[in-house]
Amino acid sequence: MSTKDFIEKDYYKVLGVPRDATEAEIKKAYRKLARENHPDANKGDSRAEERFKNVSEAYDVLGDVKRRKEYDEARALFGGGGFRPGPGAGGQQFNFDLGDLFGGTQGGPGAPGGPGGPGGPAGGFGGGGIGDVFGGLFNRGGAGTRTTAPRRGQDVESEVTLSFTEAVSGATVPLRMSSSAACKACSGTGDKNGTPRVCPTCVGTGQVSRGGGGGFSLTDPCVDCKGRGLIAQDPCSVCRGSGRATSSRTMQVRIPAGVGDGQRIRLRGKGAPGERGGPAGDLYVVVHVDEHPVFGRRGDNLTITVPVSFPEAALGGEISVPTLGGPPVTLKLPPGTPGGRTMRARGKGAVRKDGSLGDLLVTIEVVVPRDLNEAARKALEEYRTAAGDDDPRAALFEAAKGE
Repeated sequence: MSTKDFIEKDYYKVLGVPRDATEAEIKKAYRKLARENHPDANKGDSRAEERFKNVSEAYDVLGDVKRRKEYDEARALFGGGGFRPGPGAGGQQFNFDLGDLFGGTQGGPGAPGGPGGPGGPAGGFGGGGIGDVFGGLFNRGGAGTRTTAPRRGQDVESEVTLSFTEAVSGATVPLRMSSSAACKACSGTGDKNGTPRVCPTCVGTGQVSRGGGGGFSLTDPCVDCKGRGLIAQDPCSVCRGSGRATSSRTMQVRIPAGVGDGQRIRLRGKGAPGERGGPAGDLYVVVHVDEHPVFGRRGDNLTITVPVSFPEAALGGEISVPTLGGPPVTLKLPPGTPGGRTMRARGKGAVRKDGSLGDLLVTIEVVVPRDLNEAARKALEEYRTAAGDDDPRAALFEAAKGE
């Protein structure tokens, strides 16, 4: 990403979000656009591939809190043409290279980066100099070093859907991902024969300087070599001389036990390969979990609703309860157990982070039969007579009076 890109590209517009968008809104917009324009879903569509790259580049900046802050500050400072001479400057133009301004090294008096020296403060910035005021704004070093330095690969985000049981117990799943990598056909040189030549325009630096607004000199990628510093003598037919191509690979990803729906897992160094010896980016896997027809989840505990008959609830007894992936457990039902009561089977829940197990929370549901045979009806009539005039709603009416 060049200085010009950082200043002039409107990444908010690329993602279609307002400037005050929240992190969640930015992530949602990115995921939607990435799915729509992913190379796997648009095979042979070069426009979709370009949109996918632009969306990924925008999220790489706006999806990181620190880089988004730097981007907003850079746009505020230089988006309108940079600094302009103030009153008393006499119309004089001051030419600085942004590499000197932001990446200068502090030296002694008269030395580059030192007081009175090229790129150093004129006397009012002591200490680390003007570079300390804006240092790190573009996350870059001195002029002409950006394209030759190792570059970390981009972070990649993917999604995986697990069954309820896999999420509770953990699973290893295959994950297919696409990212930008060195072209295999030309070994990343961009030249069919692997013999590119040094770009004569930028002399291999990949950057050229131009006059900017307010008297500043801006450093941009060389248009002849597209910032690579090399020009293919016989361009590779696969990457068209860029040295980069979309690479697809399938990897086995271990999802830890106890993962929850919507959880984002970070796998360091499993993202897009770096450039010029730089480290690979990270892979972020968003997990989706299917529902289970019987069991639910409440943190590290599993939940289940178990129906019992009226005699079991009234008289008590033992009931058998299924567990997830294991043998059933037997719970003792106390006499007079009401519907809605929750009982606990310890150690029958999901795996916690420390390796221990949560509990199984069993909610009792008293089942009222819809159809009664003659014997059952007669028995209930006898029960009603034996129970007498005990009104279970009497306390309710008393409480309703509010006295």
